[in-house]
Amino acid sequence: MAGKHIVVVGSSNMDLVAKAPRIPVIGETLTGTDFFMVPGGKGANQAVAAAKLGADVILVAKLGNDLFASKSLENFKSVNINTTHIEQLDGVPSGIAIIAIDDNGQNSIIVVPGANGKLTPADIDKAQSDIKSAAVVIAQLEIPIETVERAAKIANENNVPFILDPAPAKPLSDKLLSMVDIIKPNETEAKILTDIEVIDQPSAEKAANALLAKGVKTVIITLGEKGLLLATKDGAKFIEAIAVQAVDSTAAGDAFTGALATAIAQGKTITDAVELAKAVAAFSVTKTGAQTSMPTLKELNEFLEK
Repeated sequence: MAGKHIVVVGSSNMDLVAKAPRIPVIGETLTGTDFFMVPGGKGANQAVAAAKLGADVILVAKLGNDLFASKSLENFKSVNINTTHIEQLDGVPSGIAIIAIDDNGQNSIIVVPGANGKLTPADIDKAQSDIKSAAVVIAQLEIPIETVERAAKIANENNVPFILDPAPAKPLSDKLLSMVDIIKPNETEAKILTDIEVIDQPSAEKAANALLAKGVKTVIITLGEKGLLLATKDGAKFIEAIAVQAVDSTAAGDAFTGALATAIAQGKTITDAVELAKAVAAFSVTKTGAQTSMPTLKELNEFLEK
C-alpha cells in the first residue's frame, strides 16, 4: 500500500439530540428528558472514529460559515484530523441532524444536508494526490452520488481500497458497485441495494451474493445485536456481536466503518479488521452521542478486558 493515511470523503453535521421516553408519533408533542448538541455527520463520525484509534486521517468535506462549522472544526483539530480539504461556504448552512432517542436507545433522525450537498467531484480532484497515496478511502451517501463515484474512480485506478458505507440507503449503479472493495450495509440498506429482505443469516448471504455478483469484492452486512455476515467470493461467515447494554445506537455503524478502515490501513486481514470494528461499534452504543461515543485505543482495551 502506498500510504498510511485514511481519506474520508463525506458529510459533517451538527447533531441536535433530544431524549424522550419514546419517539413521538405524527402530530404528537412529547416532553423530553434531555437535550445536547454534538458534532456528527457520517463522514465526520467515521473520521473521528479512525482518528481516536490513532489513524492518520484526512477529511474531505464542506461546511457553512456558521457556529456549527466553528464547533466542528474545533472538534476535528482536537483529535488531529487533517482539515486541509474542508471548505467553508458563505450563504449555505452547515449540515444538521435532528435526532430523537428513546429510553431503549433507539433513534429517529432528520438530516438537512446544507453544505454537504455542495461537495462536488471538483473538490475530490483537489484532494486527488492525498487519495492516490492513501491506505484506504471511505465514503458514504450523505453527499452527492457523483462525488462518491469520483472518489471511487480515483481510488480504484490507484489500487487504493475503497470502502462504501451505503447510508442513507439508495439504489446504486453497477458502475459504482464495481469500484467498491468493501461495502457495509445494514439489513435495511441491503434490502434497498438488492431487493432482498434481510432478516437472518441465509437472507443476508443471498443479499451479499447479489452484491458480489455486481463486482463488490467484500460485503459486510450488519444485523445489529444479532451479529454480522462477512462475505467474499471465497465464501461467507457469520460473526457474533458483542452483547452490551445499549444506551444510544446513533453512530454504531460509523464507529464500525472508521475502525474497519483503521485496521485495513494497518495491514490487518479483513477478519481481524471486522473483529476490531465490531468491538468499537459495541463500545459506541454504550455511550451517548455520535463522535463523543467513539473510543480511544486505551478506552477500547479497558472495555474489552471487562
